[in-house]
Amino acid sequence: MAIKPEKNPMPTQSPEERAHNFDEVALGYTYKMAKAEASRCLNCKNKPCVNGCPVNIDIPGFIDYIKNDDIEGAYKHISKSSSLPAVCGRVCPQESQCEKHCTLGIKFEPVGIGRLERFVADYHNENSTDTPERPTSNGKRVAVIGSGPSGLTCAGDLAKKGYDVTVYEALHTAGGVLVYGIPEFRLPKSIVKKEIDTLKSLGVKIETNVIIGKTLTVDELFDMGFEAVFIGSGAGLPNFMNIPGESLKGVYSANEFLTRSNLMKSYRTNPDTPIMKGGRVAVVGGGNVAMDAARTSLRLGAEKVYIIYRRSMDELPARREEVEHAEEEGIEFRLLCNPVEILGYKNENDPKDPKNGFVKAIKCIKMELGEPDEKGRRRPVPVENSEFSLDIDTVIMSIGTSPNPLIKNTTKGLEVNSRGGIVVNEDGLTSKNAVYAGGDAVTGAATVISAMGAGKKAAHAIDEHLRNK
Repeated sequence: MAIKPEKNPMPTQSPEERAHNFDEVALGYTYKMAKAEASRCLNCKNKPCVNGCPVNIDIPGFIDYIKNDDIEGAYKHISKSSSLPAVCGRVCPQESQCEKHCTLGIKFEPVGIGRLERFVADYHNENSTDTPERPTSNGKRVAVIGSGPSGLTCAGDLAKKGYDVTVYEALHTAGGVLVYGIPEFRLPKSIVKKEIDTLKSLGVKIETNVIIGKTLTVDELFDMGFEAVFIGSGAGLPNFMNIPGESLKGVYSANEFLTRSNLMKSYRTNPDTPIMKGGRVAVVGGGNVAMDAARTSLRLGAEKVYIIYRRSMDELPARREEVEHAEEEGIEFRLLCNPVEILGYKNENDPKDPKNGFVKAIKCIKMELGEPDEKGRRRPVPVENSEFSLDIDTVIMSIGTSPNPLIKNTTKGLEVNSRGGIVVNEDGLTSKNAVYAGGDAVTGAATVISAMGAGKKAAHAIDEHLRNK
């Protein structure tokens, strides 16, 4: 049978409909669609797609189960390598990882690996009543700081080996960036909860509202009987441009804006944690987080949303799928532009008017691409006498985040680099004995799957260390 050149398309809500709700945009494959897509896999002997996966899932292996109508077998096969398959199937950038190396992609579109992973995980969650068998305890205790993708992966892998694992989460809900950073329309919170419940059934304990570095220190965790610690605290410290007007009311970091919407449910009527809704919104940045903030603004009732990015569409770092969805929903991309000032106004007759006033416009300058920078990307250069302004009510800064310095400042002997990232060796071991780290706390803001890969590697190293101790 001839191989279909294109992927089987993913069913989605129409742009007109989804722009006004927080329901998931991508609707997922049906059984028939999944079977058809699985049939496109060539089952290569050298499995190049596996090498492109940060957690080394046996991709042709799980797809083969789909071909043979054993979806539960496919789920169990994926679960040998991944603790969060339903999450990865939705938010992992497969196009730059596993699918990038797909042999079929040399001539045709690559196999829709992420779509198949999502189908398998969703099918299991909807149809299986089995709970994982809890491994026999080995009597050793490990503490994990942070319940984001790196922490959950490390915890899950260690629990499967019989370790007594406790995860400490600073917020009131487990999931880290999966619940406070990624909107419901891309990753439903029920999916995250289901994945976490699976880890709990393996014996993983999760303590929320515990801020390591304040409630407890890393050293105190050892005093409590833990034999190793993994730091997966993420990168929650937002970056700003340091331009005039960033202290005006109506200027958010993307981190704060998305946390208010996703975790604190600010889209509700009379929420406990309010958020500015409606009006005209400018999101500064071009990554996935910028797309999330822009598309969330639209769903909160914004009449106009701009993405302001200083390079061209070719350099835009967000996933193509997210960019296409944003364009379909009517978000306007102002490329080769960079903000230089946020303009404000004061309402002297309003006793609630803040000290610095409200946002009224954003002043930008046009850019052109010059010589490549240290990363090989052409450096944006300002164009003289090209300033212009956009009338704006809300500005959302989405230009990256850095690791929070709290753990660093309260842990003696923990080495960090100039960007605040924890320094680790190839196994994730820090400069402090039996303390490991991974994910955004080490690298700065990166992808969910890369954080999972770091958690997986550290879990293996912790196991080696404690078994040989």
